Amino acid sequence: MSTPTPLPTTELVNPNTDNLDRLPTVEMLERINDEDAKVAAAVRVALPQIARAVDVIADALRAGGRLVYVGAGTSGRLGCLDAAECLPTFGVPPEMVFGIIAGGERALLRAVEGAEDDREAGEAAMDAADVGPNDVVVGISASGGAPYVRGAVTRAKARGARATVSVVNSPNAPLSGDVDIAIEVVTGPEVIQGSTRLKAGTGQKLVLNMLTTGAMVRIGKTYGNRMVDVQTTNKKLVSRARRLVRELGRVDSDEAADALLSRAGGSVKRAIVLARRGVDPDEAERLLAEANGFLSVVLGE
Repeated sequence: MSTPTPLPTTELVNPNTDNLDRLPTVEMLERINDEDAKVAAAVRVALPQIARAVDVIADALRAGGRLVYVGAGTSGRLGCLDAAECLPTFGVPPEMVFGIIAGGERALLRAVEGAEDDREAGEAAMDAADVGPNDVVVGISASGGAPYVRGAVTRAKARGARATVSVVNSPNAPLSGDVDIAIEVVTGPEVIQGSTRLKAGTGQKLVLNMLTTGAMVRIGKTYGNRMVDVQTTNKKLVSRARRLVRELGRVDSDEAADALLSRAGGSVKRAIVLARRGVDPDEAERLLAEANGFLSVVLGE
């Protein structure tokens, strides 16, 4: 008799929520919250691997490469979400950081059954994205077994990707053996057996936040903890840009900040350099380029 293949920890039954359907609502929610509280600690265990990935991604982006997320289902949606947020937050072009989900864009809104099982489609996605030597591909899979994702990272490595990374939620996951840097955030059995949109998804979101935020800080997209490459795509962000120029540029009115932003072509960084260094927009751009985008260097800090 053959020995059954061990289940990923994300597929095990959670004894802490075994009687979930018989609890009063508040107690049910307390159990869910108790399980959620374990996720951040699981992420902390993986910080050394996350740090390695951040540094590799930053090096790739500095070299003109790209960060490519690939996943299926919840994992794919989270990758696409994190990538989409990089444009307004850090002012990067959409082709620099993007997500690929099994089943294509329609899978963002509605489950596409069987898409995660198509290994060849994952391989083809890397060919279609023209993954190359400056790119980092991050495969996301709660169990680490999704054939689509495994096919994608294996193909990315064959195409000479700068690095491949996994974000999984089960120890010794198959995907971990396929990549250069394995990030295993072991979140344990889910509140609802196998519902990896819960703790596993939360853990993945925390890691993806770290990967992009950490890499963007490392390539000069922030000033301290300020969003100085923000894109003014709505009223809230226009107000934030004006406030940043007032505070960091040390100007005394919204009108002065708006005038600086206009001269700087909408760039918060350039506007601050105009105010603080007293140079023209071309010289401000040259100074920023010379400092590899780090505003703190231009300001002599």
